[in-house]
This record gives sequence, structure tokens and C-alpha cells, in this order.
Amino acid sequence: MDHIKDAYEKKMHKSLELLQAELAKIHTGRAYPGFLDHIQVDYHGSAMKMNQVANVVVIDARTIGVRVWEKNIVPIAEKVIRESGLGLNPVVTGDMIRVQMPILTEERRRDFIKIVKTEAENARIAIRNIRRDGNNELKTLLKNKNLTEDDERRGQDAMQKLTDKYITEIDKMLATKEVDLLAV
Repeated sequence: MDHIKDAYEKKMHKSLELLQAELAKIHTGRAYPGFLDHIQVDYHGSAMKMNQVANVVVIDARTIGVRVWEKNIVPIAEKVIRESGLGLNPVVTGDMIRVQMPILTEERRRDFIKIVKTEAENARIAIRNIRRDGNNELKTLLKNKNLTEDDERRGQDAMQKLTDKYITEIDKMLATKEVDLLAV
């Protein structure tokens, strides 16, 4: 039964990691190097993450510098940053791309909070779906007489504890991101 619990815990952890990645895309007006990590650049026919084709550094509190390793990739990198849907306007100077983080208005901050809450709710739903799948697997094992009723009950309790643990983590991440977004 422990292998079942471990397998579903890994799935729940993966959902938590996906939420972290989604929250990282929603910026707070401050520059940080990981902000561009999810942007993919076409590098000689294969999609590569920005940090795999360039050095990404913070120049100042609101500016990210992207120094692409090959000059011929600079226009491609600039284009994907501009078209990333993040509202960024990169400026190329030689082989350096400067990305100024836009100032967030109060209305835009509220919009981001709505997005963050939606992402958190989607992660909660994913965690609950994983719990449901785990419980269904336990019921199937019980039905096939591969598990006792007591073991099935203990397994369901363990699934619920995992679910509660990961939903608490999601709530913490949501609260942290809201405070971060509202900070001026």
C-alpha cells in the first residue's frame, strides 16, 4: 500500500511544482532572473529555454539583461520575449537584450490576483482528482480481494492527509503571491 501512497504523492508534488511555475510567470514589477525561464527559443531547430541559450541577469530592480551566447539568436530571442504575452518590450543593444519590467497599476495587480486565485483553484482541483484516483485504485484492490477493508480505510485516510498537506501548501503559496503582488 505504501507504493500506492508514494505514487500519488509524487503526482500531487508535480501539481504543486506546476503551480509554482505558473505563479512565477505572474510578475510583481521586480526583476528576477527566473522570470524568463519558461520562454522557449528556437535554437538550431529545437526549442530551448532562455537560460539555456543566454545568461539572464538582473541589471537593476526593474531591468533584466539577456546576453545571448550566439549573435544570430539575438533577434529570435528578442521576438519570443516580445511575443511571450507578458507585456514586455525588450530593447537590443549589441548582443545584450534589456527587458524593462512594466510598472503595475492597482487595477493590473487586482487582475493578477484573480489569475493567481484561479491557478491555485486549478491546482486544488488537480490534487483532489489525484486523491479520487488513488481512492478508486484502493477500492479496485479491495474489490479484487487484494486488500482488506481495514487497509483500504487506512489508505483512504493516508490519501486525505496527503490531500490536506498539499492543499495547505497551495494556500500558503497563494497567500505569499498575493502579498507579493500587492506590495508597492
